[in-house]
Amino acid sequence: MEGSRESGTSQQLNEPMQEAAFVKQNKPRWEEFEKALKGEGHANPDRLAELFIQITDDLSFAQTQYPNSRATQYLNALAGKVHRAIYRNKKEEKNRFILFWKTEVPQAIYHARRQLLYALIIFLAANAVGAVSTAYDNTFVRLILGDGYVNMTQENIAHGNPTQVYSSGSEMNMFLMITLNNIAVSFKIFVFGLFASLGTGLYLFYNGLMVGTFVMFFYQQHQLSQAFPVIMLHGTIELSSIVIAAGAGFVMGNSLLFPGTYTRLESFKTGAKRGLKMVMGLVPFFVLAGFIESFITCYAFMHWSLKMLVIGLSAILLLYYFVIYPIQLHRHGRI
Repeated sequence: MEGSRESGTSQQLNEPMQEAAFVKQNKPRWEEFEKALKGEGHANPDRLAELFIQITDDLSFAQTQYPNSRATQYLNALAGKVHRAIYRNKKEEKNRFILFWKTEVPQAIYHARRQLLYALIIFLAANAVGAVSTAYDNTFVRLILGDGYVNMTQENIAHGNPTQVYSSGSEMNMFLMITLNNIAVSFKIFVFGLFASLGTGLYLFYNGLMVGTFVMFFYQQHQLSQAFPVIMLHGTIELSSIVIAAGAGFVMGNSLLFPGTYTRLESFKTGAKRGLKMVMGLVPFFVLAGFIESFITCYAFMHWSLKMLVIGLSAILLLYYFVIYPIQLHRHGRI
């Protein structure tokens, strides 16, 4: 009897020691799971399933050996977190199309704010160079815009409609051609980022140069007050989107130039994926800009208040989606 009591007492003393060894052995892995859950709001479903299996194995063992212990309670709570993450991930996969523009594009925009600032500075600097060059060199406008466009515009000005080019041809055909062209330009600016960001910078500078030359040309023809609001009906979205596409190109190009602690290949994959999301997120805006240019810009002599309404709404949409909304998501911890 005495030997039996000593054996029972020894077993009771060993249980806490065995539990402590169990916790010590597996704690690093559990902590790794928690970090993975906190850092992977959109974790790979296969990875989450793997975590869930490992956690439930540990939980099953703990429930059998130490049913009332704190380790069992902890594992039970951790398994619940993994399960909820799997459920949330499956639910998000069903709404991926919506989540792409609701979360993923704003997230990419927020992380690329420095590159976007660089793109805006280059674009505005090119505007200034184009305007000044046109003002001091009468041949510069033809060099940049071409003789055909300059001659056509001068004829339109002589007929009293400097922006007549926007009211010629079938509206639907214009819509398709303009939209596809703008999308192609944005992807070209992005892809040029492969050349260590230099290609994107040069192509963006050339586009900015054209805009500055264009504006100064109309100013010299004393038509800027009439032409500029008409152009900005669609230009507000179109030009802003080109700058954003250039920012995406810089994201990809800089990932090659400055890999940081990652390998150059891994850095490039991340930068290319983030930049591609930004460019794909612009597609609806190019569609909208194409619609405005094809179906609204042609009414060049509409009341100025209607022009300001379209321009103002376009500017508000861009400012909210590409500036305010990403900041709001970041402040709420969603990106």
